[in-house]
This record gives sequence, C-alpha cells and structure tokens, in this order.
Amino acid sequence: MTTPSTGPGGPPGGPPGSAAGSAAWELLLPAASAPARARGRALQGALRDAVRSGRLAPGTRLPSSRDLAADLKVSRGLVTEAYEQLTAEGYLRSGRGAGTWVGDAVRAARPRARDLAPRSPADRVDFVPGTPDLSLFPRSAWAAAQRGVLTELPHESLGYPDPRGLPRLRTALAELLARRRGVMADPERITVVSGVAQATSLLASVLHARGTRTAGVEDPGSPQHHALYASAGLGTVPLPLDDEGLATGPLYASGVRLVVTTPAHQFPTGIAYSARRRAELLDWARSVDGLVLEDDYDGDFRYDRAPVGALQGLDPERVAYTGSVSKSLAPGLRLGWLLVPDWLADAVVERKRTTDLGHPTLDQALFARFVERGDYDRQLRVCQRAYRERRDTLVAALAEHFPGSRVTGIAAGLHAIATLPERYGPEEGFLARVTEAGVAVRPLTAYAHGGAGGGPVGGGMVGDGPVGDGPVAGKEVRLVLGYAHLTPGRIRAGVARMARAV
Repeated sequence: MTTPSTGPGGPPGGPPGSAAGSAAWELLLPAASAPARARGRALQGALRDAVRSGRLAPGTRLPSSRDLAADLKVSRGLVTEAYEQLTAEGYLRSGRGAGTWVGDAVRAARPRARDLAPRSPADRVDFVPGTPDLSLFPRSAWAAAQRGVLTELPHESLGYPDPRGLPRLRTALAELLARRRGVMADPERITVVSGVAQATSLLASVLHARGTRTAGVEDPGSPQHHALYASAGLGTVPLPLDDEGLATGPLYASGVRLVVTTPAHQFPTGIAYSARRRAELLDWARSVDGLVLEDDYDGDFRYDRAPVGALQGLDPERVAYTGSVSKSLAPGLRLGWLLVPDWLADAVVERKRTTDLGHPTLDQALFARFVERGDYDRQLRVCQRAYRERRDTLVAALAEHFPGSRVTGIAAGLHAIATLPERYGPEEGFLARVTEAGVAVRPLTAYAHGGAGGGPVGGGMVGDGPVGDGPVAGKEVRLVLGYAHLTPGRIRAGVARMARAV
C-alpha cells in the first residue's frame, strides 16, 4: 500500500510517511469494500473521519489519486471525486502539480494522556511525608554510570535476566547492606524488585499459596498495607504500639504468623524499637513458626548517632528484609530489593519470574556500577547532611511559632511528629484552617488502621529530643510533618503560614 508523505505543508518530496499515516489508509479499506452505490460516500466519510480524528494530521501529503485507487482497488474517478469534495469542504488542499494535502482548517481533538502522579500546587506548602528532595538526584554521576554501562555491557546481557536480578547487582547489594545495615546478606537470596510495594506483594503471594490468610501491621502505620495485602488475598490485623515498639501481648493474641514492621524508624510515630522489643519480636516468630517482614524504608538516615542495625541480622531465617532507593535517590526509579530466608527463596524467585520476567537489565547494571564506584555512599552523605539541616530547621520553626509544642521520635528519616498544645485544637478545626491557608499536613490519626490514633506520640519540649512519655490525650493537635523535600526557607515559611492561619 502506498505510504503518504508528511511534511510541514510544503511541496512534494517531503520526508517519507510515518507508520501512523499508513495506519490511516487502513481505515479506508472498509469503505472500499462497501456496496458500489455507497462506495463513494463511504470513502469520503472515512477520509473525513481520519482528518477529524487526527489520524491524518495537518500537512500530511496524500497519495496521488492513481496510487490510492490502485491500493484500494477502486476506480480512480471515485478517489478523484472524494479528493475534490473534501477539498471543497476545507478538509484537504491541493495545487496544480503539487499534489493533495491535509488542510489546516480542522483542529482535531487530539487524545490527551493524563498524568495521575501526585503533584502539589506551587503556591501550597506541602508537609505530607514520604517524598525525598528530588533536586538532590545525582544527575551527572548517574549519567556517567549510564555511559559506562552502555559501553561495557555485553550484548547477551540484554536478553531476559535472571529473575532474581543481575549477579553483579545482587553481589553489590549484599556488600552494601552488610556494611551499612548489618544485614546477613547472601546474594543468592536477594531478589531485585520494583520497590518495596512489589517486594510486599511478592512475599504476600508466596505466603498466601502456603496457607497464610492474614498479616499483622503496625497501628498506626503505612496506609498502603491494606490494599497491598488484599491484592494478594490477605487480610490485615492492626496491632498497637507502645513506647518500645510493637506490643507483644496483642501480637500473640492476634493469631497472625506474618507481621510487617519498621523497627529502625517506625512509620509514622518515629520511634526506634528497643533492644528488648526486638528480641521479643524474634521470640514470637520462633514460637509460632512465623515471619517478620522488616521494611527498612529510611534506615540510612539517622542524625544523632549511628543507625541501629537491621533486625534481620539477628535471625535471617525469621526475618525477610526489604528496602529501596525511593528515599535516597528517587521513587520514580522503581528499584528495590527483597532478602528472604532460605526456605522462601525459590518460591519468591518463581513468583517474580511469573510476575514480570525480571527487573530491567540496564537499570540493574547502572545501579550496580553506581554502588561499586562509591557514588551511592556519596549520595547518602549528601542526603543525610541536607535532611539533618531541614529537621533542625523544622524543630526551630515550631519552637518559634508554636510555643509549647513537642517534637517526638528519634532524630532520623524524612518526617517528624509534632504535638501542638490544646489551644490550637481541636484537630479538625486546625486542619481546616491551615488547609484553607495553603498548607498541606497530615494528622497522626490519618495513619491509624484500627480507628484509634494509637502509638507513642508524647515527648520532651521542642529541642529536648524524644522522651517517649506515652499517648497524648485531650485536644492537642498531632501532626506527621514531612520535611525532606522542602528547603529550609520553605519549611520556615510553611510553619509561619500555619501559625498565622490558627
């Protein structure tokens, strides 16, 4: 079939036509097979619809009447008549010796691809937690690693990968996690995944196939847990916290054999599990033949001391460990890891294989090189310095504008818990006023699974550090404030705007 030429509307001899143009001629084939008496009208209608829909874009050069008639196996007169009619209507244009072109009169409603990614308006100060500073992404170092990978990667490596991930990356990750997080990391038990969400879904699916029907989740905790586990056929059981971590009494009473935890920096309360509670959690797993899924979502970011090592290092056969680059590089990379006990490794790999045949090879090779050359360690240091400064800025701004407020939880991560005195409550009214003033915040109650605020949110005065004096009652306002993605100036301005609003 003759392919149209496309160009800016100039004379013949423009660049060859596109696949989209060829597809447009395919639309004319049903018209060519219409009954003889209706064929002319059908051809005109098909051409008209192709122009209106944008399948034939303005400036597209049409085949000659002779060529199109031959392709469609219709008379040349039928095509000539269709061209003349649509030229008269303004859909086409033609010139002596210059051929026939799609005109500019029609403004087709081109289909729009919507962007459903979360975005915050520029005039709003957004304290919603969970996002790193994306401007810190190391573009130059990343581009250099990409060039190096494209130069050195063997052709055969571009085939379907090992579903566990490239051996080079799994080895680099094992060394990194052992060095930085105290993980007992065997490269053979690491699976490269598309972030913690996929790691959670993979593990839940495997355990569901083995008879697990419920998972215990921290309350308060991540709001995504219910949907993630429901997609794998598991229900969730909210389990309360005390000031040392997950309360063991309710854990034993729940009957679950899988529990999801954030022991290094609990989300959202900000506490770190005590050494005693970590040991008790492992005792529970051994006694019920259970499993702990440790989500180490921001374990590298501790500002007052060296980070506490991962729980997994204490019992690799009772703890599955997951993490990602979402807080250290960017969530859009969709790159993470899942380290499971030996008794689950083969089943997780097979589930990964049937899910997506493995993570993209180029992304894996790039990140492996990034880790091997020390670029990832440098990036973590950059982020640590920036986020420590921003947390200090937030604490100082709250002390200035909300006297008597408390910041609780350890000095770590990308968010903090702020408890404001009763005079700023009740919480519902506070949230309405600051939202109207252009400040986005989340209360601690938004993260409760069991319907109660739950969790240790007390503490010393701003600047005193966490004290952990139990739940706060009354009309106090308890906020989960994300600060990592905001500059110090933006943090100060946002807290000041909240204060003016209330």
